[in-house]
Amino acid sequence: MRTVNEISKLTGVSVRTLHHYDAIDLLKPTELTPAGYRLYDDTALSRLQTILMFRELQFPLKEIKAILDSPTFDPKEALAQQIKLLELQLKHTKELISFARKIQEKGVNEMNFDAFNKAELEQYAAEVKEKWGSTKTYKEYEIKTKGKTDKEIEKNINQLMTLFAEIGSVKQLLPAEKVVQDKIKALQELITENFYTCTDEILKDLSQMYVCDERFKQNIDKAGGEGTAEFVKQAVFVYCSNKDNS
Repeated sequence: MRTVNEISKLTGVSVRTLHHYDAIDLLKPTELTPAGYRLYDDTALSRLQTILMFRELQFPLKEIKAILDSPTFDPKEALAQQIKLLELQLKHTKELISFARKIQEKGVNEMNFDAFNKAELEQYAAEVKEKWGSTKTYKEYEIKTKGKTDKEIEKNINQLMTLFAEIGSVKQLLPAEKVVQDKIKALQELITENFYTCTDEILKDLSQMYVCDERFKQNIDKAGGEGTAEFVKQAVFVYCSNKDNS
């Protein structure tokens, strides 16, 4: 665990900015000490790294939060998109440098505005925002949770964790066993009832995220025991395959 001051020295992000990120729920500390001091673990650091990458790409904080909190957010895919955006940004910068050198050589009367065209970069950035922050699923999630109190949302999350614990208790069975499949069905129904319509495709995406995103993996394995997240993924794929073949 690292203190807010240690995080600030490590990353160059001011303490004031970290406090602001906490206030707007963009980056919450992992825990608070009895004295109220913020502490951050490696998972929080990983989220901060993603935040800073998006900030380098000029994404507003509100949009970054929507992206990171999207139920279908995939860190690996997001990183690939960030790399693509950085490459486009680098290409644009190189074109500007080249243009500036031509002006230097030929004189300031050289008129050519092609180098200022950021259409390709802006289009790709818009696609990233559309995928993670403005999806129909995310909008439905916002609607379903808007009228709920923090306690009600916490209750729904606890229900999910309880269900993961139940799945973890039967992970010694084959994923195709009926008792396991019944719990996967209950998982899909619980998500649909309390968060957003959980289609089979979304359920498969979520199960991948449960394994790939270390935050989810740790929480699910904590609830059901080590290996639960991976078992959920296997059981989900069996569940969806059976429906496809029925």
